Amino acid sequence: MKIRRLGMALLIALVVSLGATYFLYSRIKHQVSKSTSMKIIVASKALEAGTEIAPDDVTLVDWPSNLELEGTIMKADDIVGRILLYPVPVKEPIRKQLLAAPGAAIGLAAKIPDGMRAVAVVTNEVNNVSGFLFPGSHVDVLATFRGEAGKEPITITVLQNIEVLSAGERLQPDPSGKPQNVKVVTLLITPDDAQKLSLANNQGTLQFVLRNSSDQQQIEQRPTLISELQGVRSNPVPAQHVPRPAMAPRPAGFEVEVFDGTKKSVTTF
Repeated sequence: MKIRRLGMALLIALVVSLGATYFLYSRIKHQVSKSTSMKIIVASKALEAGTEIAPDDVTLVDWPSNLELEGTIMKADDIVGRILLYPVPVKEPIRKQLLAAPGAAIGLAAKIPDGMRAVAVVTNEVNNVSGFLFPGSHVDVLATFRGEAGKEPITITVLQNIEVLSAGERLQPDPSGKPQNVKVVTLLITPDDAQKLSLANNQGTLQFVLRNSSDQQQIEQRPTLISELQGVRSNPVPAQHVPRPAMAPRPAGFEVEVFDGTKKSVTTF
């Protein structure tokens, strides 16, 4: 009987101990989770670049405090009315780096950084690389000038590593990577490069050369002349001077003696 009572007491003590442990664990877990989370703004739906953010485009969610994310926003009032520079998937945090400056224009102008310019260039199926010039692509710009007044046609690299800002009316590439032939592409360039591009476009024919976006190298490229394609050296070797043979010295004159009877005379020729 005593053994039975002792076993019952131990069982009750064990149940009480487990209950107390679970209660304390739950309280501690709740306090820890409460102290290590914060509310941040995320997209409530997929948003395209150039979107002016409306109140129903964003929502607040819990975010772990130990997972720091630069530029997070915690109040909807700080983001409503701002313009997105880049697309944001659903439930993705909207950070300050993805937003245009307050009061910036809507659309293409919102994607132009301070100090840069957007220049549109007419294209065709050839110089837009068969429709594979997507927004975000990087290109070199070549210009070919026709020879005038006896000068040779020449091709030069006008600009290198230039970003394509838009292709036609698209600010973002096709998600499937499908090519699209457009009549105009817009390039993001400096004011000085805008002048060079305008002059080259008016005086010659432009060709875009697609490059890997990770390739940032600037190559010193010399111009190419039509004579080089024809197998003629661009700097021909000057003709060698061949000296004239020396003139043979004239022979000295000769004398002829003439006799007239007893008289003698000498005639020189």
